[in-house]
Amino acid sequence: MATRGRPRTFDPATALRQALDVFWERGYEGTSLNDLAQAMGIASASIYACFGSKEDLFRKVMALYGMTSGEPPRRALREQPTTRAAIHAMLRATADEITRSDAPHYCMLILAAPTGAVENHAVREFLAGLRHGQLTAIRDRLARGVTDGDLTAPPAGLDAIARYYATVVQGLSVQARDGAGRAELEAVITCAMAAWDTLASTPRVDTPE
Repeated sequence: MATRGRPRTFDPATALRQALDVFWERGYEGTSLNDLAQAMGIASASIYACFGSKEDLFRKVMALYGMTSGEPPRRALREQPTTRAAIHAMLRATADEITRSDAPHYCMLILAAPTGAVENHAVREFLAGLRHGQLTAIRDRLARGVTDGDLTAPPAGLDAIARYYATVVQGLSVQARDGAGRAELEAVITCAMAAWDTLASTPRVDTPE
């Protein structure tokens, strides 16, 4: 009879959450395997056996991040009844997430690895791809608004407006990291939504509280 390997003595889901906390606090390059092993309470060999390399683990962490902190802004885009309300709710949900008292004040998608060593180019490209997905989601919501009839095809173009609001999302993260509080980010959001009528050529409608 073949001898079975030693059973795991840790919960992979808990360990992944612990890894998320470390990467979020220190960024990709600022996090070592030793940091991860200490936070996860397991040996480096167990990290490789369960999650793969540091990069593999980071990709799994980002998937978890997307399902947790990344979900409220996406849900706002999906569920709000009008395009303007969806964009407004997305910005506010973003501000809520990046000013939580129990987490670092920035979005991992934007600032976990903005620059770094050449050998980590694949990680930066991976994050760039996720950010492109965020841009696509905003553009798709604008296109849905045109189809639904609550948004007139804007003279600025859907791509330009999507990029503008994606840039606002990214800027909110930088501002939060640099110390801006929730009220200060709300002021930025107010300015961004004041631009909506000009950009989208549509009358203002009620927005979420």
